[in-house]
Amino acid sequence: MTAELVRGQNHPLSQARLEIRVSAGKPIVAGATLSDEQGKVHGVEWVAHPGAPTLPGLEVSRQAAADHRLAVDLGAMPEAVHRISVLLALPTGVAGPARFGGLAAPFVAVTGLDGTEVASYTITGLEAESAVVALELYRRQDAWKVRAVGQGYADGLADLLADQGLPEAHTLAGSINEAVAQGLARSVPAPTRTADGDRSRQTAAPALGSDQAGTAPQSPVPPQPPISPYGGQTSGRSTTPHGAQGTPQGSTDPAAATQPSAPTTPTAGGPVDYSHPRRQTTAPPPPPPTAPPAQPGQPQQPVAGDATGWSMDERLYNQVWGMFEDLARSTAAYRSAVDFADSRMEKELDQALSDPRSRIGGQGDAAREAARAKHAQLVEQAQAVLDRDLAQLAAEADVVEPALPAAYARWDNPVWHNYRVPMEIPMALRLGDLHLPEAPAVSIPMLVRLPLERGLWIDSGRAGTIDGSFTDSHEVKRLAMDTAVAIAARLLAVYPAGEFAVHVIDPAGSGGQALVPLVQPGVLAGPPAVGAAGVTDVLARLTQRVDLVQMAVRGGASDALPPGFDTAEQLLIVNDFPHGFDDRAVTQLRYLADEGPAVGVHLLMVADREEASAYGPLLDPLWRSLLRLTPVPDDHLADPWVGHAWTYEPSLVPSGSQVLQRVLQLVAVARTKHT
Repeated sequence: MTAELVRGQNHPLSQARLEIRVSAGKPIVAGATLSDEQGKVHGVEWVAHPGAPTLPGLEVSRQAAADHRLAVDLGAMPEAVHRISVLLALPTGVAGPARFGGLAAPFVAVTGLDGTEVASYTITGLEAESAVVALELYRRQDAWKVRAVGQGYADGLADLLADQGLPEAHTLAGSINEAVAQGLARSVPAPTRTADGDRSRQTAAPALGSDQAGTAPQSPVPPQPPISPYGGQTSGRSTTPHGAQGTPQGSTDPAAATQPSAPTTPTAGGPVDYSHPRRQTTAPPPPPPTAPPAQPGQPQQPVAGDATGWSMDERLYNQVWGMFEDLARSTAAYRSAVDFADSRMEKELDQALSDPRSRIGGQGDAAREAARAKHAQLVEQAQAVLDRDLAQLAAEADVVEPALPAAYARWDNPVWHNYRVPMEIPMALRLGDLHLPEAPAVSIPMLVRLPLERGLWIDSGRAGTIDGSFTDSHEVKRLAMDTAVAIAARLLAVYPAGEFAVHVIDPAGSGGQALVPLVQPGVLAGPPAVGAAGVTDVLARLTQRVDLVQMAVRGGASDALPPGFDTAEQLLIVNDFPHGFDDRAVTQLRYLADEGPAVGVHLLMVADREEASAYGPLLDPLWRSLLRLTPVPDDHLADPWVGHAWTYEPSLVPSGSQVLQRVLQLVAVARTKHT
């Protein structure tokens, strides 16, 4: 399955012979540099470009083009090469955009020779840059990986090459531009985009919803502000972050290396505004001093709502995000300390073995034992710091979890037993839980901001579990529908009466049993649509709705909507895709995924991507536009901050519990009164 990378994330490569495919919409220059372990390019002969397109194990395009295919043979790479950087640049001295901000976001994919995607990356956030390092393939302990970089340079190709240590950077950049100018007449034109073209590349934003795992980028770019999986950027948390201490001298401290700093260039189209529509713009008040002061030598006792915010819900939201930050920092510090201990032991063992006199006898054995003992001591110190931080986070989670409102709470939280239909929309919604392998007992609620900014995809394909076993495909499909029903029920429960409607497309009727909790109370907007005719009817109505709202908004005549127009937000659950879908229905579905969220129409798909493989790359923009979730615990979510692979676990109703039925009955009664 394709790993959809975000900036700074990596993915292992199991094949030696690969293709790197680039799509930018306008003619651009593609090249690559080879560098050593320190990332230094030693000469012009280490650069593949249109003027010299072939190097051992590497071939790039000979001209500027809207689409490129770069051939890579990792097995043919010289031993001195440890990194291959894929470069993209805009041609100079010709008509066309002078900066990447004037183009659609470039899309880069690493594929096998058969065209199967291994990893992909949409390079977002470019503005004034005219050259960018898109990806890098790097060798680590005799294994190759790919990392999404996305580092741009406003001063162009010369600045990029100089940053990689090439002395002849400006001369080489000039010769590349000359070679490109000579062949520009042969460049491949951009394909004509239709009305339902690939809009997702223009609007794609990094989110914690791709299938990846990785480490923090090792590039000279200043660290970007941490991006929350909940849609925010900072927590306003007043507590001191954990994990910032205890890293042995000489190691890289990820807590310090990933501190937020202002980006050097604005993001394309302006920064995304994650602020809540009803939140005031002035600084929120600090949290109330509810906790007694800690005794000397004792940790501060955690309290719920220990973060800034205008309301208790906002303080709890910020506190949860702060817990996510703390766990990420602590784990990054621990992993950095262990890596440092491993590298130090390897260095000391190499030094001991480099002297022939110490290879045999007691002196060599003593040196090896001392190196191993020091390694064990450093790892033990790092583990002690991690255990301390995890204990404090676990104590905080024990306090925060019972205090969460219904929208943030698990289904087994007692808050649901006192549920009442709300009068206003909450800030966020809980989709499940996140945890890391070093701390399986510490779960962080995965909250997403409301209203939803992108659709959801529950992957019902056959997948392996965390312990390496495989779940039966029929069981996965059942769990996927249960997950979709639980999310839909939660959305119905947290919106005021009459402000949220749910439609269902179930062409084959295979989800009938799972849909009973929604069908019986009558909380759906209509019966589940079955067959091709039902699919066509529902999609036509929702597509028309999107068109009407868009025209009203663009024309500044929102009061001109037809009489009786339902202004509630809409959620469409699609089960068993693509069964029952023809080409027109698929186009309409893509249109809803791209344009719907902006006008209150959201998509929740339950689908196996392999079953839709007959459509080929046509559906790739659809899958990329959706936040992928899994019905079983899976470590496919990654944050672009430090690159941890977070295990996602869906929030399901406990077996035998009647809480879902009770909540939906109250929702149905409130809907009846509202109408």
